[in-house]
Amino acid sequence: MDGPWDVVIIGGGPAGSTCATLLRKYDPNLRVLILEKEVFPRDHIGESQLPAIMPVLDEMGVWDKVEEAGFPIKLGASFTWGRDQESWDFDFYPVELFRDEPRPAKYEGQRRFTAFQVDRAIYDKILLDHARKMGTQVREGVLVRTIERDGDRVTGVVLDGGERIEGRHYVDASGAWGVLRRAMGVHSDAPKELRNIAIWNYWQNAEWAVEIGVGGTRIQVRSLPYGWIWFIPLGPTRTSVGLVCPASYYRETGLSPAELYERAIGEQEQIAHLLRNATPEGDVQSIKDWSHLSERLVGENWILVGEACGFADPILSAGMSLAHHSARDAAYTILELERGEHDPAWLRTRYDEKNRTNIRQHIRFAQFWYASNGCFTELKEHCRKIADEAGLDLDPKQAWEWLARGGFTAHTVGVARAGSFNVAGSKHLVERFMGDSVLFEIERCNRFTLDLEGGEQGFIGSLNDGRIRRIPCLRRDQRVLPQAGDFSLVLAVLRVTSDGQEMIALMQRAIAQREPEQNRANRLLRVLQALEAMIHDGWVRAERDPTRPTLRLPAEINALIRDSREHERAQGEN
Repeated sequence: MDGPWDVVIIGGGPAGSTCATLLRKYDPNLRVLILEKEVFPRDHIGESQLPAIMPVLDEMGVWDKVEEAGFPIKLGASFTWGRDQESWDFDFYPVELFRDEPRPAKYEGQRRFTAFQVDRAIYDKILLDHARKMGTQVREGVLVRTIERDGDRVTGVVLDGGERIEGRHYVDASGAWGVLRRAMGVHSDAPKELRNIAIWNYWQNAEWAVEIGVGGTRIQVRSLPYGWIWFIPLGPTRTSVGLVCPASYYRETGLSPAELYERAIGEQEQIAHLLRNATPEGDVQSIKDWSHLSERLVGENWILVGEACGFADPILSAGMSLAHHSARDAAYTILELERGEHDPAWLRTRYDEKNRTNIRQHIRFAQFWYASNGCFTELKEHCRKIADEAGLDLDPKQAWEWLARGGFTAHTVGVARAGSFNVAGSKHLVERFMGDSVLFEIERCNRFTLDLEGGEQGFIGSLNDGRIRRIPCLRRDQRVLPQAGDFSLVLAVLRVTSDGQEMIALMQRAIAQREPEQNRANRLLRVLQALEAMIHDGWVRAERDPTRPTLRLPAEINALIRDSREHERAQGEN
């Protein structure tokens, strides 16, 4: 297919491939071009995924192809982190319920709650080849040298050999390089205390730390006094092992990346044990690993996706999730701009606000994660600066309130989440790191009253089947309340009663009418978390009536974050 092009995408990694695939899926008449400077396959870090990526792969029509590659199934992560230095697991799905099943499997049942640990050389090529099969023109080994512009409008790109290419829409999926972002003069802010480096290598025949069912495992994250190590099995014989530490510490040591990496491996006994019979593949690699957030993500005819938008520290395994979801959102935005049925300004503002908020929340969690790591004994000052920069006092209640101020309702249609975490997961992280419990407002109160005064009617976008639907919401003081999903059920119930016990009964009755029996307990947990989010965002006033009992949350709300020994007991009892 020759130009001129409707959409020119700079970068053929997961973000570029996702955007191109969805553009072609929902509008096969669009002329889409990917310009990729590398020739695939090529290695890349960012191998540990989150379950949020799975529905995007399914929508792209590529989940089965990824499953056929036989990547390990990621059920969660095992951490040695925090003040007590005990090992604890953060799972997506209860391991005691995980059932053996033949592979390749289908995207159904338990597999909807898991993720992959991917060899990026294989994974990225699968995605790029799929985009090509969908009708995208893909050119590998071509370098975009110049971005031509007229004000805030891109007028063309010039390749290294002098060839000029024009499009109507331009997508920057060039990762940390940010070729279009830089050319358009868009500043990206990098918190000075999250400026780390990553040093890594690939190993053959390392032992897996844990095997769960057929192909299931957890990544391993292990703290050191000056950083942390990841251990990510990528297949039957290949494992990615990397060190993350502050760039300032690396400079102070005077060691080469390879020397620091070798020292770190030797100092972490559990990782050294897993590698005792393994062989490194080649030379140690290193890269600047700074968290950052671009000041804006869209322009007159261009849009940023993936790491060009921003990056949250790899401790959260969120990079790939941010890449896939921003790319999906960009494809939907371009599709709607082409249809001309929505206000273009609203579409661009919606994309910018939603994705900047998502990245900002992930960075906020990363700041808390590092500031809570009392085991970085040589870097206590580093952690203190992170806490100070974030405005975070490491008291459990204040830490929880600080995370909650990031907003659990913002732009996530119908479900209470902040970044990759739901409300319960966020609370449990605070308790895990701080060593003290933090009560939900819904645990200590029993009367709940709506407070919608001053909320202005607006709209947020819901993405489905290639279309963006406008969903009503309320806005007040930069807070957003979607009038959909779990939030709409809370609104409906609180318009009937403010009594906690009556509220629960009404919720259960409504859920029973809408959900099959096996989904009801999980839906109730989600709705209760939506209520908690609305309290923190000021949409609901919570009070305690001493003459009435307080609410008790189901124990399952925290079931997926447990001490490693709890998981061993659970599996032994199963």
